[in-house]
This record gives sequence, structure tokens and C-alpha cells, in this order.
Amino acid sequence: MPYGVRLLECLIGAGVQVYLIYSQVAQVVARQEMDLSLPGRAAEAQAWLSERFHAQPDQLRVFGREEWYAPVASGSNPADAMVICPCTMGTLAAIAAGLAENLIQRAADVMLKERRPLILVPRETPLSAIHLENMLNLARAGAVILPANPGFYHRPATVQALVDFVVARVLDQLGIPNALIPRWGASPEGA
Repeated sequence: MPYGVRLLECLIGAGVQVYLIYSQVAQVVARQEMDLSLPGRAAEAQAWLSERFHAQPDQLRVFGREEWYAPVASGSNPADAMVICPCTMGTLAAIAAGLAENLIQRAADVMLKERRPLILVPRETPLSAIHLENMLNLARAGAVILPANPGFYHRPATVQALVDFVVARVLDQLGIPNALIPRWGASPEGA
């Protein structure tokens, strides 16, 4: 969950309009991994997250997993890109199978069919052959599989530096400039 929260912070900080699909699982994981108590309802989460990350009015819209009238549920109103961060293997498998049983899966399906960027950030380990096949099928369908595997060439000294490495790679895929990490080939003092 630290990856998703940091990504949201960076997207809002970059002035990007964000549609966030909110699940009960996100609440559980945020509590477990970050000692962060997120509000139970999407509208409350929208207000809380907007205040926490200083979002501009209407910059952040939060939808529940069953809000089928959300703009991202239709190819007639597709988002510019979609990131599922973190992405469970269950969600990844459902998307690979073409299922659309909730808004997360439906929005991902829309991104694939409309040939728009879909970035999945799995963090499961180890991976089974089924996981690998699902990731391969999604990559062939046009998705970017970006495992939450931070690099170490920048000599991270904190967990935040590890999180920032992965988030920087997601932002790079989205074409959003960032200076979260020193880049490969930068001066040794910066690495």
C-alpha cells in the first residue's frame, strides 16, 4: 500500500486529475502496512485524501468498486492511463481472463480494449507459472507489468527511498516528470 499512497501523492502534486477506485481491501492493507485508517465510504475517502494531499477542487474523484456509472467504466469516456498499484494476483488474473466483475476490472478492460496505457504493479513473490502466464498474456495485450522491485544502484537508506524507486518508474511510464530518485548514470555523489 505504500506504493499506491505515494503514487497518489505524486500524481496530485503533479497536478494530474485522478480517478481513484477504492476497495475495502485497500482499507485493510493500509491499516496493516501503514497504520493508516482510511474512511469506509468513497465520498468520505475523497474528502479525506483531498485534504491530506492538498488536491485542487475536483482534482481527485474516488469511486467504489461497484460504481458502474463512473466515467472509467465506459470506452466512451476512457482515462488517459490507468495504474493498479498495488495489483493483487487475483485482480491481475481476472483482468487477464477478461472479467469485469467490479469497477477495477472493468476499467482495466476498457483500457485494454481502447489501447490505452494500463500499468499493473504486482508485488507477489514467489510467482507461480499461472501468475507468469497471466502477466505474459496481459503484456501481449498491451499492459505494462511493473513489479514492485526496487533497484539498489541509488543506495537507498530508507524504506521511503525503496518506495520512491518503484513510484518513479510508474511515473516514468505515465510520462510524468519526477525527481524521486537519482537516475542511472548520474554523478556518484547523487547515487
